Amino acid sequence: MSRKLILGIPNKGRLQKQTADFLKEKGLKIERGRGDRGYIGNLIGYDNIELIFLSPKEISLELTKGTIDLGVTGLDLIYEYVHLPDMNIINLLELGFGKADVVIAVPITWIDVVSINDLEDIVYDFRLSTRKRLRIATKYPNISRGFFEKIGLSDYLLVDSHGATEGAPAYGSSEIIIDITSTGSTLAANQLKRIDFGTLLKSQACLFSGINANWSKDKIKIVSELLALLGSDKAHISKIMNLL
Repeated sequence: MSRKLILGIPNKGRLQKQTADFLKEKGLKIERGRGDRGYIGNLIGYDNIELIFLSPKEISLELTKGTIDLGVTGLDLIYEYVHLPDMNIINLLELGFGKADVVIAVPITWIDVVSINDLEDIVYDFRLSTRKRLRIATKYPNISRGFFEKIGLSDYLLVDSHGATEGAPAYGSSEIIIDITSTGSTLAANQLKRIDFGTLLKSQACLFSGINANWSKDKIKIVSELLALLGSDKAHISKIMNLL
């Protein structure tokens, strides 16, 4: 069993840069093998931590398998791709960047729809008038189903979104959407609006661990030291150590 702690880092894009900047602010500098295309790296000065560069989605899946010990990814991806995330994943630390909300958005022309209660009425009326279910385009089917189950809404049809979700109502593949947004500017540009009580999840980048990781005493010690470097207080670190 390797004594090195394996930490998954986003392999590209804004989340990768934000992660690198965050670690640098804490005195931890990433060294990536083979430039920007290498899959393996390390934190300079910390020989007991190995970095592996994966897509944010892959990080959530590998945490579940236990093939990586820790990973930086979005809370939205954990809740979308991990089965029973609250039982299989530990949120070690909220990192304060990558903040965005998974929301319901409807056409701005739906002036009578301002809250989730109005949407429930629309779903019912749509079924009566068209004999079809209201279509909702999304990349978050699991989060969406969980949310609608909680509020008791069932007469809808989720449509897989493989491209720009915001454009789905405009080209006729859905009536409304569920998507992630930080500023809302892309929604507005596509003539869409958020509705009250229509936020499914408030997401941000976090440092996660999986329940299935092979936690040796050496690795637990490294996690404790890493959390201290990242600014966690003693009480929080003690709580986390009891979970590993």
